[in-house]
Amino acid sequence: MHCAAKQDSAVIIEVLCARMCVGVNELNAAGETPMHIACRLGRVEAVKGLLVGGACCDIMGSNGYPIHTAMKFSEKSCAEAILNTNPNQLLAEDPIYGGTPLHWAKTAEMSRVLLDRGCNVNYLSKTGESPLHILTKRGRFEAAMTLLTHGADPNIKGQDGNTALHLAMKLDRMDLIKALMVFGADVEVHNDLGETPGLIAARTSKGFDDILNVAVAVTAMSRGFAEVDGLKTGSKKIDRLLCLDGGGIKGLVLIQILITLEKEAGRPIRELFDWVSGTSTGGILALAIVHGKSMEYLRCLYFRMKEQVFKGSRPYESGPLEEFLKNEFGENTKMTDVAHPRLMVTSVLADRHPGELHLFRNYDPPALQRDPPYTSTATFQPLTVPQGWEDEDLLLVGYTQPPRKRRKVTDEEQLVWRAARSSGAAPTYFRPMGRFLDGGLLANNPTLDAMTEIHQYNKALKAQGRESEVCRLGVVVSLGTGKPPQVAVNSVDVFRPSNPLELAKTFVGVRELGKMLVDCCTDSDGCAVDRARAWCEMADINYHRLSPQLSQEVMLDEVSDAVLVDMLWETQMYLYEHRDVIQTLSQQLLQL
Repeated sequence: MHCAAKQDSAVIIEVLCARMCVGVNELNAAGETPMHIACRLGRVEAVKGLLVGGACCDIMGSNGYPIHTAMKFSEKSCAEAILNTNPNQLLAEDPIYGGTPLHWAKTAEMSRVLLDRGCNVNYLSKTGESPLHILTKRGRFEAAMTLLTHGADPNIKGQDGNTALHLAMKLDRMDLIKALMVFGADVEVHNDLGETPGLIAARTSKGFDDILNVAVAVTAMSRGFAEVDGLKTGSKKIDRLLCLDGGGIKGLVLIQILITLEKEAGRPIRELFDWVSGTSTGGILALAIVHGKSMEYLRCLYFRMKEQVFKGSRPYESGPLEEFLKNEFGENTKMTDVAHPRLMVTSVLADRHPGELHLFRNYDPPALQRDPPYTSTATFQPLTVPQGWEDEDLLLVGYTQPPRKRRKVTDEEQLVWRAARSSGAAPTYFRPMGRFLDGGLLANNPTLDAMTEIHQYNKALKAQGRESEVCRLGVVVSLGTGKPPQVAVNSVDVFRPSNPLELAKTFVGVRELGKMLVDCCTDSDGCAVDRARAWCEMADINYHRLSPQLSQEVMLDEVSDAVLVDMLWETQMYLYEHRDVIQTLSQQLLQL
């Protein structure tokens, strides 16, 4: 039977098991059953045949159970076959260290096999170590990132009282150090020898200064600002506005800033603002904030979903993104299911030229009589559900042969996931959502549009005689997804070429000009910031703009964990440099 397990022949194993072969669960001299051998060699057909033939998964070998062997040798198919038949093997402890299969996982892929099935990511072995400790000691960055993005606690103490950050500091692995600190590792915790990670870094790390600076910032901000007065809700007449830029996966920068602000204020973000607006990834985050999702959860979620959404090449399939949004917000959740804070998510109506900005709201739009921005030469259908193919046909009572009518969909009927999908329909990345394109085409920085909406909302209240409900805008917080470095452009000259050399120059010019047009269209850190700041200063509104300078351009569909961790590390450095601004901002938000 042991020889048959090496051959990966389910037929031979089936014949042997049919003859009541007792060797199916026998240990050889090396302490392996046929199942152990099949898992070690990756013989998935043999594993399946042995399972059908009555092989036990709870026989202890020299290296633990067969599931531990499958994890040790990174045999995904064998591990899945065992777990499909015996789900209880998910927490099987090995005889030497008392570690679960997750302690034995070496790669991100093998870790996901277990985590997707509900494995306890913070399980401690007999030696008191979590899977994150093991991966950190082995220097396995990708697998460690998988654990962190599935909720691994970086502050659990292991052998000798060391956290994962202690171990990373001893190895001087800057990639792991950055990842752990970005995910909230405590730099002041002592091990059994009285050492803090910072003390170890002072002895061993080449990047000690950066580590120490961010460590101080993270520690200080995590304590919050206890002296700030609470919310004055009794006579409150001033509103607070949060604006979130678009930027794809760079929405992680927004999340990191919001985590810092939340810790400093000591309150959830949704309690700090009366209005929240967002574009594209900022719109998705705005919806998540309003629906009470925690910032730490969203950070993990973004890291996990990038592999699902940005799969293959551009343009990406829309299905995975839509399923992701449905799972997070619910397939039938309406925009008006949550009334506070008031929400604005931008999108572009692309069934007309010029296109028009559209706001998805969780409140009634301002009832003001306004002239249309353009004179139309065509008749546009009334606004329907965002994807544009679920229009209902209604019958008008009293007609013998009623005409087919498109029903105008009210704000109460707008579904959250569709609004999020419409705001994030970035051209060349995803297909349009019916008539809707990404809001970043007209309002990648939605600050001015949100302020205009609030002004019109208050103006409508006054026109209706509801002056008592009007609240003046007092604080505007605009968050960006990071500024790329400014680089030189060779040429934007586009002309009719007369020779091969000029043809090459024209090609370069077309490419650079196209990129510049996209950058200008979606710019959120230049003139848009200056205009918003000037408007706020004229109206005596406190304006705060936070957007870190990045050392390299990060693409909207970046999937590299190393690149994204570096981006968040630079964001944390930026927040340390602007810690006074964060403290002042949190005080203003709490006192209004």
